[in-house]
Amino acid sequence: MNTQFRKGALELCVMAMIYKKDMYGYEIVQNISASIEVNEGTIYPILRRLTKDGYFETYMVDSRGGPARKYYAITELGKEYFELQKKEWYSFIKEVGALIE
Repeated sequence: MNTQFRKGALELCVMAMIYKKDMYGYEIVQNISASIEVNEGTIYPILRRLTKDGYFETYMVDSRGGPARKYYAITELGKEYFELQKKEWYSFIKEVGALIE
């Protein structure tokens, strides 16, 4: 997939994953990479920025056989932002689709 297309969609994908359920970083990477080729170095900066902007909050959960995992949960502000971004995304792809037909 074209890098520019992917870059624009990854934030929305990350938000959609966390909207469905709380997840830890590597779990998010694994789920997204099942459909889109991504790596941790791409996803973690998005997670940090969305947390810093107040769209996600984090909490730690002990892990059997390893270090504690940082889970990401979407905030009410994050839910509002996600719904707005999703609406804009569908509008954008509709408009692009009309132009390239």
